[in-house]
Amino acid sequence: MTTPVDIAELTEYDSEEEQVAETAEKKPEAKKTDDTYVAIHSSGFREFLLKPELLRSIAECGFEHPSEVQHECIPQAILGTDVICQAKSGMGKTAVFVLAVLQQLDPQTIGNNSTCLVLCHTRELAYQICHEFDRFKKYLPLLKTAVFYGGIPVQTHLDMLETETPHVVIGTPGRILQLSESKALKLNQIKYFILDECDKMLESLDMRRDIQKIFRMTPHDKQVMMFSATLSDTIRPVVRKFMHNPLEIYINDGAKLTLHGLKQYYVQLQENENNRKLVDLLDALEFNQVVIFVRSVNRASELTKLLVDCNFPAICIHGGMKQDERIDRYKKFKDFQSRIMVATDIFGRGIDIERVNVVVNYDMSENSDSYLHRVGRAGRFGTKGLAISFVSSQTDGEVLNEVQSRFVVSIPELPDEIDSSTYMNS
Repeated sequence: MTTPVDIAELTEYDSEEEQVAETAEKKPEAKKTDDTYVAIHSSGFREFLLKPELLRSIAECGFEHPSEVQHECIPQAILGTDVICQAKSGMGKTAVFVLAVLQQLDPQTIGNNSTCLVLCHTRELAYQICHEFDRFKKYLPLLKTAVFYGGIPVQTHLDMLETETPHVVIGTPGRILQLSESKALKLNQIKYFILDECDKMLESLDMRRDIQKIFRMTPHDKQVMMFSATLSDTIRPVVRKFMHNPLEIYINDGAKLTLHGLKQYYVQLQENENNRKLVDLLDALEFNQVVIFVRSVNRASELTKLLVDCNFPAICIHGGMKQDERIDRYKKFKDFQSRIMVATDIFGRGIDIERVNVVVNYDMSENSDSYLHRVGRAGRFGTKGLAISFVSSQTDGEVLNEVQSRFVVSIPELPDEIDSSTYMNS
């Protein structure tokens, strides 16, 4: 499958994001989820007493039983309770707030007002959340949604808002704040305020500042919901400040954070051996779609060129692209027009591509949180998957040890052969 090519070591570049440290605060006891598999899967979405229109959409999407997090959160969320939810990747957290909001919204009474605001940290995730609202509201045609993010001329969004007011607004904080301060987007009727990947958003002081400004523009009396796969002890007190007596669901047991259908391995090698090993893996493995994570924009571009030269039709996505190009790449991968995606960490959180069953950490994650989000792209709810991490330095090894210790999982060295039935759904 491959052709001879110079598999030289990629140039080292700085990471594209900085980490912001916060001061830890003591946390109160939170609710833990320990429902049994039988209890969850003997109940269906009908038990939530959802609208017939929603149940019809849920059935058409192929969902039969709620996941653990949906079983815990949805009944309280549709009653208007504030929610803080940490649950492992791939367990349907997005559907929790989408269904809760659509259940409560009545287009006959809310009139021509923006009533729900969903904020997230990347444009691709905003686009994906909007798509989730659209597919679940299929039989609620009077409800209108719109997505707003940077990289698109502001005037385009201003013209859109002048023509039509969406009931559900999804977007990134910077653009939402810009539209709100210009008075084009009115937030005085917001009843539902939601943050997805809330830890990532609130850890960044600049983004947190924007979120706080937006929050103050909304009414005091509203439902607030926040979700992530990882919520550190540092960020939990910050999240609570936005809430009033919230339902808190934390899966604190490290073993529960492990994705049970996911096979995880590491490969010990030198940095200059990474490319050859990656090519060998892509030749040997069976996969539907694979995501290969690297640490920087430049490495994403260079590795993609190398794979294409080796006759692997790879595409890449990173923060250095123009917005329309990023969304186009996301849609192309989502629609299975491409099977190999090289990505930076902007693709590591929240993005749900159901056919992805292999993740390769070409560059090891910076920490255990990042690792969990990355490998969570494979082995989504109820499916199998495979994660392989390249360990090329002492720092990489330390992160791997942290992952194994924190999540109570043993990650063995990659064997010479892997049975495809262990990571491919039959």
